[in-house]
Amino acid sequence: MSDRPTYTLKGDTGDWEVVLGLEVHAQVASNAKLFSGASTRFGAEPNNNVSLVDAAMPGMLPVINKFCVEQAVRTGLGLNAQINKVSRFDRKNYFYPDLPQGYQISQFEFPIVGEGEIEVDVEPSHGDPAYAFEVRIERLHLEQDAGKSIHDMDPTATYVDLNRSGVALMEIVSKPDIRSPLEAASYVKKLKSIVVALGTCDGDMEKGNLRADVNVSICKPGAYEKFRETGDFGHLGTRCEIKNMNSFRFIQAAIEYEARRQIEIVEGGGSVDQETRLYDPDKGETRSMRSKEDAHDYRYFPDPDLLPLEIDDAFIEGIRVNLPELPDQKRARFESDYGLSRYDAGVLTADAESADFYETVAKGRDPKLAANWVTQELFGYLNKAELELSETPVSAVQLGGLIDLISSDVISGKIAKDVFQRMIDGEGDPADIVEKHGLKQVTDTGAIEAAVDEIIAANPAQVEKAKQNPKLAGWFVGQVMKATGGKANPKAVNELVSKKLGS
Repeated sequence: MSDRPTYTLKGDTGDWEVVLGLEVHAQVASNAKLFSGASTRFGAEPNNNVSLVDAAMPGMLPVINKFCVEQAVRTGLGLNAQINKVSRFDRKNYFYPDLPQGYQISQFEFPIVGEGEIEVDVEPSHGDPAYAFEVRIERLHLEQDAGKSIHDMDPTATYVDLNRSGVALMEIVSKPDIRSPLEAASYVKKLKSIVVALGTCDGDMEKGNLRADVNVSICKPGAYEKFRETGDFGHLGTRCEIKNMNSFRFIQAAIEYEARRQIEIVEGGGSVDQETRLYDPDKGETRSMRSKEDAHDYRYFPDPDLLPLEIDDAFIEGIRVNLPELPDQKRARFESDYGLSRYDAGVLTADAESADFYETVAKGRDPKLAANWVTQELFGYLNKAELELSETPVSAVQLGGLIDLISSDVISGKIAKDVFQRMIDGEGDPADIVEKHGLKQVTDTGAIEAAVDEIIAANPAQVEKAKQNPKLAGWFVGQVMKATGGKANPKAVNELVSKKLGS
C-alpha cells in the first residue's frame, strides 16, 4: 500500500481541499419495526405495514424490539467500537406529514455505540497505487425511520405511506476523516461489507436499506491539519449536508459538484450557508432543500414512554462470541493462507459472495492462479458486461475445472482463454469443450521437435541472427506455436528452441 495522496481542487485563488463526514443509515435486518410488531416487508401495498403505534394513535406505547438492540451491538462490535451499557431514547421534534407522531424517537445524547475505528482500502482508477486510511467512528445510534410522502399522484394533494414509519435504522456517524470523493465511496463500501458480513443489514442501496448523508466543506491546504491538532472547526469551511445518497457513483459526483459550488461562492466573495441539499443525478448538481438545523432546533428530550436502555457484559459477550469472520479478518487470512497480495485479497473479500466463490475455485489448486482467473478474467468479463457475480455464466466449479486443465498441461494459458470464452457462450464444462474442439495441448516432444527442426531448416538466415542475439529466439517460438495451431506446450517449445540454437 502506498501513502495517502492529497486530493485538491483548482480554484481561481489556488488549491482547495475537501473535508467530509458521513452519516450512514443502515436499516436493521429485522422482520419487525423498532417499537412495534408491524412488518418491514419491502414492496407491500401502501399503509399495509402499519401498527397503531406507527400511526401514533392516542394511548399507544412503544415497546423496544430486543432483536434490533442486538443487531446494533453486533454492528458496534464489527466497527471496533465502544458498546455503551446504558443508552437512552430521545424525542427529536419536527413536523412532516409522514411523521404522524410529530417527533422521531432517536438516540441523541446517549447512543448505544460510542467511538470506534475502521480501516478503509482505496483502489483508485487509472492505475494509481492503492492505499488505506483510518476512519474514526463517532457513534452508532438507533432511531425510527419516517414514512414517505408521495407528491406525484395528484396535482393538488400529497399522499402519505406509513409503511416505513418506525422501521429500525442504525445511524453510523463518522468523524470528518474522509478527504476525497473516492474515499467517501470506499468508506461506504467498507461499511456495507461489514454490516452484510454481520447480517445486521442487507446493504441493498436500491431499496434504500443503506443510504448516506454526506457533509461537505472546503478549506485551504494546511487548514485541516490545524483542525486535527486543535479540534477547532473554525479552521474548516461551513459544511452542507447532501441527503439520502444511495449510489457510490452519485456520492462521488455529488461531492465533486458541491465542493466546486462552495469554492465558487467563497472565491466570489460570498459565504456558504449551512443547509441540507439534495443531489439531482439527471442534472448532476445539488440543490437547496432546507436550512440545516442544529440540535437545539429539534428540542430533544428523553422519551417519557421509554426507560433508559441497560445491557450488561454477558449480553455483549454473548453477541461477541458469535461474530462471523469480518472482511478485514478474511482478507488477512487470504493473504496468509493463500499467499495473495493485499490488493487481490481485498478484491476477493470485498463481499461474502466473492470470497466464497474464490475459495471454491481455489480449493486444492494453485491459489494465485485461481485468484488471477477470478479477479482478472471472470471479474473483468462481469464488469464489462455489467453483470453481478450472482449472474455469472461460469460457475466456480467450472472455473476450477478450467484451472485443473491448465495445471495438468492439458491446455495452455492461451488456449484456456479461448475455452473460457466458449464457457461464457454457454458451451458447458471446460473438459467437454476441449474434447469437442480438439484443443488439447501437444505435449509429445517428438512432434514438437519435428516442428522446431522444420522451422529452423527453413530459416537459416534467422538462425544466424538468433545465435548473435539470443532474444530473437522468440521468433522461432512464435513460428512453432503458429505451426501447431497454438497447441504446442510453450515450455517444451522454448526449451527445444534454446537447445537447437545453442542459446
